[in-house]
Amino acid sequence: MGMGKLKIGGAWSGVLEVDLDEWTVATLREEVAKKSGCVGPQCINLICAGRILRDGDGNEKLSQLGVRNNAKVLASKVSTDQEGKSLKEEFLAEEERSKRLSRLKAAATSLASRHAYGSLPVEDFNLELENQSGEKVQLGDETDQRAIMMGLMLHANAKALIKRQQYKDALEVLTMGEEAFSLCNPKVIEMVDNVSILQIDMVWCYFMLHDISWLSVAGIRLAKAREGIERAHGKESSRMRVLQGGRYPELALYLRLELLEGVVAYHNGQLQKSKEALTAAQAKYAQLQVPDETLSLLISMGYKARDAKRALRMSNQDVGSAVDFLVEEKAKKELKHQEDLRRQQEILEQKKYGITPLRKPMDLQKLNELVSIGFEKELAAEALRRNENDTQKALDDLINPETNSVMQIDIESRKRKRLRQAASSASEELVAMGFPRAIVDEALRMFGTQEQALNHLLEQPDANAVVASENPLVPSLSTSGLDAGQGLGMSLEEDGEGPSAMQEVKDRDAEMEDELTGELLKGDAYSDYDIDVTLEGEAINEYLAKLAG
Repeated sequence: MGMGKLKIGGAWSGVLEVDLDEWTVATLREEVAKKSGCVGPQCINLICAGRILRDGDGNEKLSQLGVRNNAKVLASKVSTDQEGKSLKEEFLAEEERSKRLSRLKAAATSLASRHAYGSLPVEDFNLELENQSGEKVQLGDETDQRAIMMGLMLHANAKALIKRQQYKDALEVLTMGEEAFSLCNPKVIEMVDNVSILQIDMVWCYFMLHDISWLSVAGIRLAKAREGIERAHGKESSRMRVLQGGRYPELALYLRLELLEGVVAYHNGQLQKSKEALTAAQAKYAQLQVPDETLSLLISMGYKARDAKRALRMSNQDVGSAVDFLVEEKAKKELKHQEDLRRQQEILEQKKYGITPLRKPMDLQKLNELVSIGFEKELAAEALRRNENDTQKALDDLINPETNSVMQIDIESRKRKRLRQAASSASEELVAMGFPRAIVDEALRMFGTQEQALNHLLEQPDANAVVASENPLVPSLSTSGLDAGQGLGMSLEEDGEGPSAMQEVKDRDAEMEDELTGELLKGDAYSDYDIDVTLEGEAINEYLAKLAG
């Protein structure tokens, strides 16, 4: 992660540049104390993402505690009254945590709405549903798509919190994810295992929080999870085995399920049932242990240790199958990368032509069809945009002299408006550099582009003296031309046809959206099954010892 910036508020407000991999909480506390004028670091408390940052053993780095680049940190001065201080700390932490969770849910809702309904994204990527083979899938209607996307985003975020052992926060986010999935038609998602995995993750959080009060609901959730997984994977994972070519990606997931079933049974006094579940989990744990010599063999072939271990676990320790898996995954990643680049270029082109009255993006395939039969691209795009990508209606407008003329007039009108806006922006930048407005406006009229106007102004007698006297610190200048052929990156608000796309960019919570999409980008089709079972192994031994005692 390395160097990053933290936005500090409260006792001192400002931005600190920190090394997230080197700085500890104590280092950060000391720096904030200096900035705020406190007598010592002990008088400062730090809160980030709804959690009080504590020194711990003094060795944990900020990155290990989940503190990210551009994170917001609230610094508060310690009260002399210890009890009042503690209550205030907890209140501030809970308030910050609540705000963050609300922002997270709102960001997931916004992202899902934009991408599920086929709107032109304000980003340069699309969120799309894929199966484990990386193929795009369409599940249900737009409402179902939105619900599934929102559920998956929140689930991915919760998994990241679980990895950081922030189980309370993870449980809150999982609850929001469950609520999102519940908005989807049950028949649409009954053949996928995502909801069942979410249920297992919720019970895992109960277990790690040592919250016995959730015992009864934990049993219900696990029963639903097993039913859902067996329906999706087939009896004894028969469907999963066929789809995965004989591999065992789900083994760690079943281990966790059986462990939790054993724990719930134990606390309900069902000791025999508990023993059976824990013994089954123990057998899977042994099956997932990767021999050092096998791992070394794959590492010697050039594979990273983590990737090699994952491949061996999912291939039941079969080296040949593991190598095939690694080769297939590399090919899939490359194919996905190429597809992402293609889609990125497609989105950039769609943004040139604006959005339809119902806020849908341009259908580039239909646009190319109209261009292929001889229509000018810009005019064909306008016809499709006006007619919600209906090819026949667009064609009717194109061959009708009256509507064709109206569209051309509108296109030219928007071009002139963009030119005026660009000229105004260029004028303001040049004036800010110290040139008189009248001279700037005349130069822009004469030369057309900001770059040429600036060159002309600098060639004039005493130009440098004017700039130096009126604006000694000359800012860097954007030299993009005012070329009318740069595309129709129009704002529909300016043309009276709907809300501005720029308003969407302004209103979105970029920090939260980046956090959500960042977790999705890190994952792949096997992320739900890629579980480090170290803690599970310890728990299995602990409960088997209790049964033996």
